[in-house]
Amino acid sequence: MKPNILEASALTKRFGGERQMFARTPTVHAVNDVSFAVQTGETFAIVGESGCGKSTLGRLLLRLIDATQGRVIYQGEDITHWQGAKLRRLRREMQIIFQDPFASLNPGMTVGQIIGEPVAFHGLARNASERRERVAQLLTKVGLQPAYAERYPHEFSGGQRQRIGIARALAGEPKLIVGDEPVSALDVSVQAQVINLLESLKAELGLTLVMVAHDLAVIRHMSDRVAVMYLGEIVELAPVDALFDTPLHPYTQALLRAIPASSPHERRTKPALQGDLPSPTAPPSGCRFHTRCPHAKPRCSQERPLAEALPGGRQVACHFWRDVQNAGSGAPLVASVSAKLNERLALYREKQAAAMANTHTSANANR
Repeated sequence: MKPNILEASALTKRFGGERQMFARTPTVHAVNDVSFAVQTGETFAIVGESGCGKSTLGRLLLRLIDATQGRVIYQGEDITHWQGAKLRRLRREMQIIFQDPFASLNPGMTVGQIIGEPVAFHGLARNASERRERVAQLLTKVGLQPAYAERYPHEFSGGQRQRIGIARALAGEPKLIVGDEPVSALDVSVQAQVINLLESLKAELGLTLVMVAHDLAVIRHMSDRVAVMYLGEIVELAPVDALFDTPLHPYTQALLRAIPASSPHERRTKPALQGDLPSPTAPPSGCRFHTRCPHAKPRCSQERPLAEALPGGRQVACHFWRDVQNAGSGAPLVASVSAKLNERLALYREKQAAAMANTHTSANANR
């Protein structure tokens, strides 16, 4: 087993609750008592509905925001309370790719300035000439022309802007990158290109990736392990194939059923999840999923389920997951999910194969 590069221990984040003139602002329970470990060199995915707290969790891991409670451990060191120069040095090893490639790039700076800024900040170039050379290398690495360094972000497409964001994240030579839904704003064909780029960079540079996403096809294609979040808590964690083949938690099963059918003639054996996510300012008591769970019992509203460790590196937080499995609730999922997923995965693999073929052709031409 590979060593852990990053660990979250009982991480909790609450926003609001401040006293104002006549009342307190509502307290938002964004992340609640989350614990897991990310192994060196793996792709670890965090998935869930919008508003479940997955992006907040990603920022907590990077220390972009401070935790209310709990600890973040990086390579064996507790970084929860690091400040100043110590934290700035850590920024070089831990980077983020943001969801919106346009909003995350300064429109008043050229691409060369955007990518060159972290190179200069971390002292990776001795002079302006070396910095320009480093920028050119990074642009080439992400599939863009070095001449693009003189252009501005508005002159590029969404996929190109995201590649610039990836180049900026790579500029400090990080060991770990958090992708905060890095392809959700892109169309499917461009998604495939960016995903395959991240995979090739991971293999080439030995990166560890933490991917925050709600697109299950992306998760299935590129992840090693998956954590499923619901209303600020991790309800299931498992290797990616095990999670898709035999989901244990009722919420995970509902997420997989929500994948659109490949044909209008297909009929769901069970309905997808009903209702909306409860407000994080007033999360339900006990199991937070019990207000929407078709298998809920009185115990679910009274007692919070603890994460149960299972063989194969799995864990699930549900009082009655065995009863749900014995009743066959997870059985129809594989057939209903696989067709649509296979269409998306086939596109990703096709783009990946085309990229590899182009690489081989260019290599042979240069000989």
